Amino acid sequence: MDKIASFQVNHLNLLRGIYVSRKDTINGQTLTTFDIRMKTPNKEPVMNTAEIHTIEHLGATFLRNHPTYKDQTIYFGPMGCRTGFYVIFAGDLTSLDIIPVIKELFEFIIDFKGEVPGADARSCGNYLDMNLPMAKYEAQVFYKEVLCCLRQENLEYQP
Repeated sequence: MDKIASFQVNHLNLLRGIYVSRKDTINGQTLTTFDIRMKTPNKEPVMNTAEIHTIEHLGATFLRNHPTYKDQTIYFGPMGCRTGFYVIFAGDLTSLDIIPVIKELFEFIIDFKGEVPGADARSCGNYLDMNLPMAKYEAQVFYKEVLCCLRQENLEYQP
């Protein structure tokens, strides 16, 4: 079996950032998958499931209601390794193209107040596994330490 694209990324050199993970064309439409890497793989503790789950609910809600990106958002969800998220947008996009909306997304999480959307038994299969304070903390760390000072090495995979 061929190794899938995400397993071919050198995780020993991977920094936190926003990366184009892959591009697929389906019926003439390009879909761009982005790697939103919040944690340095294998070098710092990963996020717990409760904050990841909370970020997933907030991120998906934000993007699917965004005035520009709601019709371009295909998917927003966590990586199994718990170091970040994948977001898939319709369009042939680059990391630079989505920096503004990713900043907006993390500002939304940092500033969020109230009940997490979909955090109830009817809407979610594991609604008790949520941690809004830690989700806000993780979002703030990523925003301040990465999104506010992105460099080329945070936008393109290194060999």
